[in-house]
Amino acid sequence: MSPLINCHQISKTFGSNVLFERLSVSIFKGDRIGIIGPNGAGKSTFLKILAGLETADSGTLSFKQNLKVGYVPQDAVFASGTVLETLKQPLLHSNLPEYERDSLISKTLSKLGFNNPQQLVQELSGGWKKRLSIGLQLILSPDVLMLDEPTNHLDLEGILWLETFLTRENLTFLLISHDRFFLENTTSKILEINRSFPDGLFLVEGPYSIFLERKDQFLTGQQQYERTLANKARDEIAWLKKSPKARTTKAQSRVQQTHRLVDELAEVKNRNKVSFSQIDFAASERQTRKLLTTKNLTKAMGNKTLFKKIDFTLSPGTRLGIIGLNGSGKSTLLKILAGELAPDAGTIKYADGLKIAYFDQHREELPQHLPLRNALAPDGEYVIYRGQSIHVNSWCKRFQFSQERLDLPLQRLSGGEKARVMIARLMLKPADILLLDEPTNDLDISTLEILEDSLLQFPGAVVLITHDRYLLDRVSTVLIGLGSAEEPAFFADYSQWEAYDQEIKKLENAHKNLKKEVKAIEKTASTPKKLTYGEELELKAIPDKMTRIEKQLEELHAQTENAAAMLNPNHLAVTCEALQKAQEDLEQLYARWEELENKAAT
Repeated sequence: MSPLINCHQISKTFGSNVLFERLSVSIFKGDRIGIIGPNGAGKSTFLKILAGLETADSGTLSFKQNLKVGYVPQDAVFASGTVLETLKQPLLHSNLPEYERDSLISKTLSKLGFNNPQQLVQELSGGWKKRLSIGLQLILSPDVLMLDEPTNHLDLEGILWLETFLTRENLTFLLISHDRFFLENTTSKILEINRSFPDGLFLVEGPYSIFLERKDQFLTGQQQYERTLANKARDEIAWLKKSPKARTTKAQSRVQQTHRLVDELAEVKNRNKVSFSQIDFAASERQTRKLLTTKNLTKAMGNKTLFKKIDFTLSPGTRLGIIGLNGSGKSTLLKILAGELAPDAGTIKYADGLKIAYFDQHREELPQHLPLRNALAPDGEYVIYRGQSIHVNSWCKRFQFSQERLDLPLQRLSGGEKARVMIARLMLKPADILLLDEPTNDLDISTLEILEDSLLQFPGAVVLITHDRYLLDRVSTVLIGLGSAEEPAFFADYSQWEAYDQEIKKLENAHKNLKKEVKAIEKTASTPKKLTYGEELELKAIPDKMTRIEKQLEELHAQTENAAAMLNPNHLAVTCEALQKAQEDLEQLYARWEELENKAAT
């Protein structure tokens, strides 16, 4: 099978920053590829090059003839107008007949789940805008669909919809994502762009779980290879030092081989050297058994009750995950626990002197005008972490910031960098309880894994909101589900909540369907009955039928007055029987005529 896209030895540099070098990969029909890698590895740039939106500095890129590529950016920008008007735009210059265009738009709207095509685009939520941006590409029937961070900042409902959509549709696609659950459920190949690999990338056929196994095997092999090279290099260097023959012409090839060995060892060491953020939250070491207790917490927004009768206790080691769809009150509950909002009813009891650290998903605490240096160390050139004084240059290295970026204002940082700044600031606050509202947004997988380990080791209590189902399952000791029922329920893990939520939805749908049926019956009973087309024809024909029967009756009556004819007993019997039947038919016609006339008059 020939590839749809083939890239060979492509490289890309921005200024002095080398994103990637000599990457080679082929894309085939039916591939469902998840692209991962650390922030700054060049994933988005690589995807744009494959989509033909950017050019590589070197290497070759070839496409199958007449290949159509659809590209969905992280943040799509739409012109003002309705959903329907927006979907019509890509087809304005197509050669399709109007009825085919209308049919294609109708099918696309149905696939995307839009019930109101006249809704204004600017009124759509982020999740629905993402659906629309996907629809703009799907309507052109691409051979390959490319999606850059499609799950980023989506709510759980949006992520689940996208998962179902990608697995149901017969698509060839490449997508960038840090959502490990999503990758596991949607992809058939994983490609990691990372300088840790000799070819600059590592491609594995299979879902994310298979990729992890193969990557672990590969890296273990690389570490063993490094040790083997180190032993060989040590022996060769010792030979060079001890043997005078090493300086002879005859031994020059061995000398050159030793130099190549040392260079290769340095290269392998450099690849195997792992750079990552060091996340380690500071605890207050409090031994209190009950840090925080809630009783009958209730909160409403306007006419909508978000939650009621929430009861739980946070102790050291408790890690409570909050799960629910958008609008179910997750962030509101966290703000109530932080003391930023008051509940409508219920109480919260805090331990004396309790210290709470709060991570806000909207990054509202970040001073956007300040340079990174001042955001990381607001009190000068040093920070105090666990009682020790650390210079800001050393502190920034813990979070993968180079010293050159220290004077950049925060507004120029990426989403992932801002998230790392928030975590760095949070780590400076000794806390009994960590309240974390979507701390995983914009973080790459390696940083997510470090965050997970840090939360598992934190001795205090953690309350966590995240759409990262992988992290939620790994970190949480218990989940509380909001929005699925009137009162919240507790669960052991995500799959248990998912099964419960689906059961609740089934009951809700059954209730909705029952209400629809009752309304339909009531409407049928109360709606005046109009004549059907057949009844109209029947009513129109009744007068002629009446005339014919009345004429028949006259003839039969005339026969009964014929004395000669009536002398025949058989003839008399037949005539009387016909007379009786004609009379009954006429009465039935009159009754039916009255019935239809009354129905037509209502």
